[in-house]
Amino acid sequence: MNDIEPILTSLPSGSSGPSAPPSFDKTKLLIPGAIILAGLLVSTSILYGRLSAGLPDQQAGQALVGGLAEREDIVEVRTDDAPFIGDKGAPVKVVEFGDYQCPFCERYFQNVKPSVISEYVDSGKVKFVWMDYAFLGQESQWSAQAARCAGEQDRFWQYHDYLYDHQGAENSGAFSIANLKKFAQALGLDTANFNSCLDSGKYASAVTRETQYGSSIGTPATFINGRLVVGAVPYANIKSIIDAELNK
Repeated sequence: MNDIEPILTSLPSGSSGPSAPPSFDKTKLLIPGAIILAGLLVSTSILYGRLSAGLPDQQAGQALVGGLAEREDIVEVRTDDAPFIGDKGAPVKVVEFGDYQCPFCERYFQNVKPSVISEYVDSGKVKFVWMDYAFLGQESQWSAQAARCAGEQDRFWQYHDYLYDHQGAENSGAFSIANLKKFAQALGLDTANFNSCLDSGKYASAVTRETQYGSSIGTPATFINGRLVVGAVPYANIKSIIDAELNK
């Protein structure tokens, strides 16, 4: 994602206002200013998604506390035929809405997902579902479509992992059409069928619809049995919610 540049506002010319002491260093405002502004932007984005789903302001705001869902209401996430790992009838369903170009999603892939898989999915306690939230530009769309094309050959998760392992700067060419085809070749897919699928744009509308659906219920986020978890939170936070759901 693009870095957020803080904006310092000065008084209009000729106005009389308190001036800073000679030793005051305005650059000290940059880091906290950026943090506050980033937090406001993320909160506004999530709040907009929740309001789009028809939830009152107070309920929407409660979902932002500590990055974890503090609301009592549960979102019934429609996953339809989305790819998943684990037991279809597992007592806990974890739904990740992600973008292959998103650095926070890549952090989640590296630091959270492996522990969820080893501790809960492999033991039959969690069903882990992937949903596309391709919001960072054209290469987000192309990579999401490519993973679905790989899914036609029962290689969705291998391709999904390969994308995160080869993530580059946003829309820099890392996920160009040519590179996506090279990834398929590296994974040993039937490249003729894969290339035909990708070139046709077969899944373009499906990726767009899923991204729009994610926006309507408050993504980018993860849902654990319908409970909203915002952002790339530590695994301990995810674990506490899964355990709470298992102990109900």
